[in-house]
Amino acid sequence: MSQLLSPSVAGMSAESSPRIKPVVLCGGSGTRLWPLSRKALPKQFAPLIGNKSLLQLTLERLRSLSLEVSCVASDEHRFLVKEAMDTAGVQGEQILEPMGRNTAAAMAVAALQAAPDDLLLFAPADHHVPDIELFAQTVRTAAPAALGGHFVTFGVVPTHPSSAYGYIRPGAALADAAGRSVEKFIEKPSPEVATGLLLQGDHLWNAGIFLVQARVLIEALRMQAPDILASCIKSVSTATVDGTFRRLDPAHFATCRSESIDYAVLEAHDRVAVLPFAGMWSDVGGWNAVAQLHEADGEGNRWSGKATLVHSTNTFVHAPVRPVVALGTHDLVVIDTQDAVLVAHKDQVDKVKDVVALLTRQGCEQATEHRRVVRPWGAYDSVDHGDRFQVKRLTLKPGGKSSLQRHHHRSEHWVVVKGTALVTVDGETKLVRENESVYVPMGATHRIENPGRIQLEVIEVQAGSYLGEDDIVRLDDSYGRVTLMHGSKTAAPD
Repeated sequence: MSQLLSPSVAGMSAESSPRIKPVVLCGGSGTRLWPLSRKALPKQFAPLIGNKSLLQLTLERLRSLSLEVSCVASDEHRFLVKEAMDTAGVQGEQILEPMGRNTAAAMAVAALQAAPDDLLLFAPADHHVPDIELFAQTVRTAAPAALGGHFVTFGVVPTHPSSAYGYIRPGAALADAAGRSVEKFIEKPSPEVATGLLLQGDHLWNAGIFLVQARVLIEALRMQAPDILASCIKSVSTATVDGTFRRLDPAHFATCRSESIDYAVLEAHDRVAVLPFAGMWSDVGGWNAVAQLHEADGEGNRWSGKATLVHSTNTFVHAPVRPVVALGTHDLVVIDTQDAVLVAHKDQVDKVKDVVALLTRQGCEQATEHRRVVRPWGAYDSVDHGDRFQVKRLTLKPGGKSSLQRHHHRSEHWVVVKGTALVTVDGETKLVRENESVYVPMGATHRIENPGRIQLEVIEVQAGSYLGEDDIVRLDDSYGRVTLMHGSKTAAPD
């Protein structure tokens, strides 16, 4: 096992190593982390560790390899990805999928956009790898094998017999590069089988991180999954470009088979290599995994945020919003958010996704939507609502501005509580400062923007017979969003 734990750099320095182009795969719903993760804000975008999202942490980790990072993401989440990229200090293109088609298609469209010899590092957006330096060193160590035509995957040295991960059985050592051939991929085993694999001493967890030349990936798809490649070629060739957004053709992409790269290519491909990663790694697949990212006290309790645990054991409390007290609890997971709370026995948290499905069938909006909604100009938080009114807290980042729009069924009052707003109502533009307000009559064209250098905060009070987010007619928009009419749900509202 010592050979696996410490792969040599094979004489390659950071300066002499080939250029590696990271690609982040931003798909996934993360329903096991409800109520923090929801359809509108999956786990990779939610603030989870140190008030940072997993996507931001992933981008910061990849920044050690390149400041240019491409992302494959849902069109619905493009502004969330853009915000994370800006915050992490990286730049690059987003390839936008009109619908999810799993990792084989996502990796295919990225490879088709790259130069044939580009060395692509594919990394999921929702994994946590805190040792940035060791990760970058391991990736660079894998470069010779990838340049030699291998499809390189990374295996994590197991710490316990987990049945939550797939396993890799390494074969013979490569002749001219660090790493070993992959003898077999093993699907998520039973606890008993996982224990046996760990006792054998050389099996690795499949981390789902890959390093491969673009042409090697395309040729592997051509051999193992030609139908997926054909759909992706058509989708890319007819894609449209809007700034850093590349939108795949919906009609062609819809014909693509949904399949993971493991099933579509790797299990049948004859040149797959594995390099072990000995650092800490987690796919953050559930609340028990999140709990393990926090240090335990003497009673096995773990917490984040404003949590207090008294006479409790083996309890995890996530309390980012308000004080949460666990008194006399044992083996519980308590997750608090602004509009929903989860209390579960730690042995039942894997069934959270079933609870989300139940709430969805019941029409519970908290199953899929958050109170706070991110927009390209900032965000809004729905503070309160009633039969004919709704109160929101708007936050506009410097330079952010809403679309020029009007509503058919509601009027709005804006009160500036922080910063200065530039407000346009029916062609008249004026500055509105702190403790000042402006009234937007029903049907009036209006826009609000932040001309300053600090965040703008506004309390918005809506009143009217219909307060749905689809009551928007956009007349002009800086972010290329489609105009919405009342009753239409074809694009994200403002």
